[in-house]
Amino acid sequence: MITPKLLDKHSFSMLMDFCELFMANGYFDNAGAGEQVYFDMFFRKIPDNGGFAIMAGTEQFAEYIEGLGFSSGDIEYLAGMGNFSPEFLRYLENFRFSGDIWAVPEGTPVFPGEPIVTVRATAVDAQLIETMLLSYVNYQSLVATKANRVVRAASGHEVLEIGSRRAHGPQSALLGARAAYIGGCEATACVLAAQKYDIPLMETMSHAWVQLFDSELEAFRAYARKYPDNCSLIVDTYNVLGSGIPNAIQAFREEVVPRGYRPKSIRIDSGDIAYITKKGRKMLDQAGFLDCRIIASNSLDEYVIRDMLMQGAKADIFGVGERLITAASDPVFPGVYKLCAVERGGRIIPKIKLSENTSKITLPGFKCLWRLFDRDTGKAIADVITLFDEIIDDSREYELFDPEHTWKRKKVGNFVARRLHKQIFKAGECVAEFPQTSEVREYCRAQIDTLWEEVLRFENPHKYYVDYSQRLWDLRHDMIREHS
Repeated sequence: MITPKLLDKHSFSMLMDFCELFMANGYFDNAGAGEQVYFDMFFRKIPDNGGFAIMAGTEQFAEYIEGLGFSSGDIEYLAGMGNFSPEFLRYLENFRFSGDIWAVPEGTPVFPGEPIVTVRATAVDAQLIETMLLSYVNYQSLVATKANRVVRAASGHEVLEIGSRRAHGPQSALLGARAAYIGGCEATACVLAAQKYDIPLMETMSHAWVQLFDSELEAFRAYARKYPDNCSLIVDTYNVLGSGIPNAIQAFREEVVPRGYRPKSIRIDSGDIAYITKKGRKMLDQAGFLDCRIIASNSLDEYVIRDMLMQGAKADIFGVGERLITAASDPVFPGVYKLCAVERGGRIIPKIKLSENTSKITLPGFKCLWRLFDRDTGKAIADVITLFDEIIDDSREYELFDPEHTWKRKKVGNFVARRLHKQIFKAGECVAEFPQTSEVREYCRAQIDTLWEEVLRFENPHKYYVDYSQRLWDLRHDMIREHS
């Protein structure tokens, strides 16, 4: 008998880099268990050199935090290594996260360098959650960003997520479907994702159904008899134009229409899809099935879809799988987690990491992220990162400046300033109510509408302004000089 070894929620507690446990043990043994520290999660580059990314994954991270604890088996395993002090292991036996967490809401467009998650906790607590925070937010933000690119390329045509079989494991299939829906996909083929996150389901038959029967027509007839109210046939098993579509039309006439229904769709999964959909559309229309939709699939992404539509393709729905669920063109969301401050004696002491690579110099201090919106157009003007105790007064003019080229300055008025961070944990308790996935999706769509078209371009998008407050810029500049 095989013992099941799939991870349940609780056993994710041990899913972390080994160094995090080593450092947590070191903090604990050096009286650091009670000291409060601040960590920021941010990312350095937008996938596919796009104009923005989409925040996703915090709901699952919150679920993980609520279930975070170490089992007796975990403690026994760690004790067997001989690397951890008995006092630290006893601490882990009753471990529960006790800190504060702020995050940008899921579905929000975000930009490099911004603190999209901030953790205030003991050094032990903050260190132990690093891997899972990055895992959840990096992956879902990656897929949500890719999905939105695909959806925008589809120019109003529906996009169906069909990537489960090419996902990098069951978790990726499930959470990738969720992220794709947040990014704008209309439906998924993943039943578990549909069940868990209330995402619409859509699917057609596969080639195996057709191959199982003695003839393609017999296969179509059998399927149509079984599912006359939801009949969608795959037509490229043998010859799309020569037999697939003609046989589908015949099956629709013989088995669907007489039962009082209309055919739903045909799916084309190979060949020159742009050319075939144009021919197929004419065949369906001439047969009287103007309402029968055409689904196109087969290694699609935003560039293939855009080119197909430019060539006059007549697809109504695009089924996008492997290149979406794996974000194949740029499959890494480069989120990182860095210490930015330490709290001692009631004082917040900023910390900075320097590097010969200037893009890796971090932003010190406990910070807040703001977005400025034009009152008249509703469009986003810029984001501003401030120290946490700063307020941007939108009743008066505000001066923006480029953090790298400080001579580039602009005064803005008639704007609304909104804090983007929302607190999701306070003293270890979840204080956030997470909306339904469909609500996150609609929020995402509305927030992307606040971005200028120039930011939405696939090639050479306009760089959205992410500025610092003067106090934050001065702090960072002074710390760079001090540590240099």
